[in-house]
Amino acid sequence: MSQAIVAPSKLCGSVTVPPSKSVAHRAILCAALARGISRITHVADSEDMRATLGALEELGVQVQREENVILIDSSGKWEDEAEIDCLESGSTLRFLIPVLAALGISAKLTGQGRLPYRPLNTYLECLPPHGAILKTHGGLPLEIDGGLIPGEYELPGNISSQFITGLLLALPLLPGDSRIRLTTPLESAGYIDLTLSVLHDFGIHIRSVEGGWEVPGWQQYQPRDYTVEGDWSQAAFFLAAGALGGDISIHGLRRDSAQGDRESAALYKRFGAQVEWQGEVLTVSGAPLCGIEIDAAQIPDLVPVLAATAALAKGRTVITGAARLRLKESDRLEAMTKALTTLGVAITQKPDGLVIDGVPKLSPGTVDGYNDHRVVMALAIAALRGSHSTVITDAISVAKSYPDFFKEYNRIGGKANVI
Repeated sequence: MSQAIVAPSKLCGSVTVPPSKSVAHRAILCAALARGISRITHVADSEDMRATLGALEELGVQVQREENVILIDSSGKWEDEAEIDCLESGSTLRFLIPVLAALGISAKLTGQGRLPYRPLNTYLECLPPHGAILKTHGGLPLEIDGGLIPGEYELPGNISSQFITGLLLALPLLPGDSRIRLTTPLESAGYIDLTLSVLHDFGIHIRSVEGGWEVPGWQQYQPRDYTVEGDWSQAAFFLAAGALGGDISIHGLRRDSAQGDRESAALYKRFGAQVEWQGEVLTVSGAPLCGIEIDAAQIPDLVPVLAATAALAKGRTVITGAARLRLKESDRLEAMTKALTTLGVAITQKPDGLVIDGVPKLSPGTVDGYNDHRVVMALAIAALRGSHSTVITDAISVAKSYPDFFKEYNRIGGKANVI
């Protein structure tokens, strides 16, 4: 078991955020669905990226890796059958299921950690009526057979956006027009905007209509060179570190990004931090922070780090709209509640969120990282304002999305000893 022993400190300096994992997943899959060679640059290594690239190699796609560049050659034929280990990557699993069904590929999908237990009911309900045969005992392993046909696909909007993205990737391949109709209001809209943006860049056109999308069939993905932008969800950890008394310049972000987590800049301003753009560099420095109200329906991945910040902001912070966090790599509402309670914070769980009354400093303690990369990174940020050292278990889980997190953390003044 790994752990991080984190002493109080301040983070000051410049960081370049890693490439967006969300964008990279989408671009790599689009490149694989194109006929020809695509060059995807600014791709960071992580366990989730390895899951998607490994899946494509199992399917017969030629993948060449050169430092932070991925060459995707999909000019050959995909395999008719495959067995794919999605590791712990929900994106890999949920993006691939409808794509494999659209291409008529027989496949067995497996996974590691909590992934086999994460819900797939949305696909089990909406894909079989359109020709896909899905065999499962409730999670993974999942066997796919048959082939999708065009039509109207109905699903809730208050589910993981990964399900909707999977359909948006798959339906343009079908021999006829389709429609996605949402039965409830859309949450995590930023991730869908991101999907539509990347699809457009690879030559796929989808029309947004009231309550969903119209997806023309018979479309062909186009190969291209593509550069992955910086990751706003990872930048949020450094925004929080700056807000909690540091002074940080963040490089590599797009102001006009379609990533929903760009909202983090505005949220940290609302907490009271000094946040501003200097050219293309986002700067953040500490100031007295006060609790705020946050609707997290469109920004669920930010909740752990927002909770860590709220724990050290004066007054009360109320976070709502986050029920889906109970179905991530961990139950993130439960994980943050238990950890912050151990560290002396008054925090109450609600079915869809958290109520947090901030404290000036955290009490010392040992807290569980739940093998969840976002929980571990959020707790490392909170530990900057500990009264003594904080011990966080499962520190190595940051490799899922940001293997160099603690290296960067220590480079700009952090005191994290990872064992």
